[in-house]
Amino acid sequence: MAEDAILGFLQNKDEIPNSENFALDFGVGHDEIVNVIRSLHGFRLVDAQDIRRERWVLTEEGKTYAAVGSPEFQLFSAVPPEGIAREELQKKMDPAVYKIGCQQAIKNKWVEMAKTHVSRKVQHANDRVKDLLLRIQDGEAVNQEDIDALKRRKLIIQQVWKGFSVKKGPNYALKRKRAATDLTRENLQRGDWKELEFKEYNFGAKGQPVEGGHLHPLLKVRRQIQMIFLYMGFEEMPTNNFVESSFWNFDALFQPQQHPARDSHDTFFLKVPSTTKMLPEDYVERVKEIHESGGYQSRGYGYDWKREEANKNLLRTHTTAVSSRMLYALAQKPFIPKKYYSIDRVFRNEAVDRTHLAEFHQIEGLICDRGLTLGDLIGVLQDFFSRLGMSKLRFKPAYNPYTEPSMEIFSYHEGFKKWVEIGNSGMFRPEMLLPMGLPEDVRVIAWGLSLERPAMILNGIDNIRDLFGPKVDLGLIKRNPICRLGL
Repeated sequence: MAEDAILGFLQNKDEIPNSENFALDFGVGHDEIVNVIRSLHGFRLVDAQDIRRERWVLTEEGKTYAAVGSPEFQLFSAVPPEGIAREELQKKMDPAVYKIGCQQAIKNKWVEMAKTHVSRKVQHANDRVKDLLLRIQDGEAVNQEDIDALKRRKLIIQQVWKGFSVKKGPNYALKRKRAATDLTRENLQRGDWKELEFKEYNFGAKGQPVEGGHLHPLLKVRRQIQMIFLYMGFEEMPTNNFVESSFWNFDALFQPQQHPARDSHDTFFLKVPSTTKMLPEDYVERVKEIHESGGYQSRGYGYDWKREEANKNLLRTHTTAVSSRMLYALAQKPFIPKKYYSIDRVFRNEAVDRTHLAEFHQIEGLICDRGLTLGDLIGVLQDFFSRLGMSKLRFKPAYNPYTEPSMEIFSYHEGFKKWVEIGNSGMFRPEMLLPMGLPEDVRVIAWGLSLERPAMILNGIDNIRDLFGPKVDLGLIKRNPICRLGL
């Protein structure tokens, strides 16, 4: 209807001077007219020129004052000729109107406000604000000084009106011919494709946004930590075996078979296959000996070591099981120093809460060389964690079955304003290393930490289930910024 009206009007007229007046004359909404004009202009059936008009309109507060009077005039009118107690006047008026009215009435020198009494300073007052608002409402001109004053009081705002003036375009026609966008089977069968006018392709138009992949926040932090290890000259250990035997996970690490961590309440044991059949027998015998009777200046644990316990399959509880395999393989060749790291999943039979999951990621680093000391471990930890942006470190003595001495690592958290534990470390015990066949002067320093904790801190997440697991919000992955650690 609007399109027919515009094209029909231009058939006998040179121009539509104002789209708003045209809309009123034809009883069509101005927004509808504007949309049609834009479409016709795009196909060059008409030429449209922008019309822009600015005017001042009343805000809701301004409309109220135009109806009932300005706050200062309301306050002046509420004060009788003999005056009134300030507390009584305050009760008679709306608190907001009273507050504004007091300021403006005193500024206009209409009233005098003592500590407890309010009196008039003039007998009559003219509500000029209301008069100005009514003039603006009626579309009358008001000088700039008054406009500025009303604008400062937020009683008026500027409204921009946009419309068009319209003339015939180079492709003008009384009826728009719809361009075809598809060549159909029916067009070919009927033969009318010869008369069809096809819409031109717009090769500059943008298509639908391509949904690309997004890196998970945990993977971003993992990649950055991996790069830190590589910068420091470490090699990555193969961590593709989630299923491990109790031997490599516990026994090879000089962890006794009656240790609480080997209970089903703490570890996931496999039903099928329940046991392993591939263990290096000579090494197994040396591990059994060190557990039962000791050796290498160690008393051992003095218990009856059972092969059946060592054969049990489980979901590895730490990536140190991989470290024990790598060190054993290293001991079977002429010794060369090595620096290894790993970042992968481990599994614990723990209750799930906001800071614990049954599976999580462990970061582990170790250095194997001759004559290493606890000072070397502290120095490496200072270097490693400073690259993570954690330069304030403290160390606390701790106990681990397979390291001695052992240290918990603490860092000062600027956000929490306190020291928080960030990892564990130590030197692997001779009872673990010497049965493998490593030389007696070889020492191994190692440390480990969680991947989830730094990722949660960096992304401001306080519930681990929002970061890892089936409840992760995919929107978080898309919105997550690039991870930048203190490299």
